[in-house]
Amino acid sequence: MWFKNLRADIRAAKINDPAARNSFEIWLTYAGVHALASHRVAYFFHKIKFKLLARIISQVSRFFTGIEIHPAAKIEGGVFIDHGMGVVIGETAEVHRGVVIYQGVTLGGTGKERGKRHPTIMEDVVISSGAKVLGGFTVGKGAKIGAGAVVLKEVPPYATVVGIPGRIVRIRTPESEDATHANMVAAIALSHEAKEAAAIEAARIAEEEHNQKK
Repeated sequence: MWFKNLRADIRAAKINDPAARNSFEIWLTYAGVHALASHRVAYFFHKIKFKLLARIISQVSRFFTGIEIHPAAKIEGGVFIDHGMGVVIGETAEVHRGVVIYQGVTLGGTGKERGKRHPTIMEDVVISSGAKVLGGFTVGKGAKIGAGAVVLKEVPPYATVVGIPGRIVRIRTPESEDATHANMVAAIALSHEAKEAAAIEAARIAEEEHNQKK
């Protein structure tokens, strides 16, 4: 499971970072990938009640990466923390696959709640630099949180939130997201087909030239 999540995190980095060149470079140099890999080790030890060891791993990871993730936080594979310096993810936070988190983001609490006091971030949410999401509510699938926003209440799916306190300025339709995704998939498929056709044509020409030399 650890390796599966690591591969998903590396794949997320390749998808979301135009500067990413290959998986090996991402594994060696991306602090967000290192922080998530360390967190999953800490989460394992926290789950089996080795809580002190889990906190030690968490703090060592924080020292090296600048990213602080509580060992009890639940983070799925396929999350991308870009740059990551100053990111803080609290104890009861939940982060689902496809989420992109930029530097300086806090998934924290307001200090008033008990129990579930940190946010749940659903699939494909983008949280921009310096944003603070504070409280035990849910940020819906596909939402976008603007840079520096302070979000204190639930965010519906596909909404865009900006400002202090955060306010919804736009709600996109899932159909538009699906259409964009479908167009991307179609473009990739066409690219593969074009490459395959070019390879077949090149092989045919090479064979003809070889036969002519005979």
